Amino acid sequence: MNRERPGLQAWISFLRAHSALTRTLNAELVQRHDLTLNGYEVLLQLARAEDRRLRRVDLADRLVLTASGITRLLDGLERAGFVTKGRCESDGRVTYAVLTDKGLTSLEEASKTHLAGVGKLFERRFSEGEAATLVELLARLLPGSEDGGDCEPPG
Repeated sequence: MNRERPGLQAWISFLRAHSALTRTLNAELVQRHDLTLNGYEVLLQLARAEDRRLRRVDLADRLVLTASGITRLLDGLERAGFVTKGRCESDGRVTYAVLTDKGLTSLEEASKTHLAGVGKLFERRFSEGEAATLVELLARLLPGSEDGGDCEPPG
């Protein structure tokens, strides 16, 4: 294993770190707010959207979930009263996920816990310069980044 490529070692470390951090952040949200990390992300996306509503298909795309995955997630949030279904008046086939006042209040409370956890588990472990470099490096992994430049990393 000592002879693994540095890129492969980085990949493994990235996956392990992501898994450990999301598991811890999720557990904190569930314990303190009865809200999963995915549920938190739904509420956050809806809070940032115009009129606090998004088409369910757009929400699924933003969260990188399947249609059935977003349906299951929204069903639980609807039962909790955080989200409600909205209809499109011009096209009955289109449904929206709409953030309720209760959902917004829950998001505001959960955000304090979540942002404190992100600060403790992630932000404080990097200098500003390291964080800026990390942003630049991880941006290369985003969809569309492979179309805009050289085939080889710089340097």
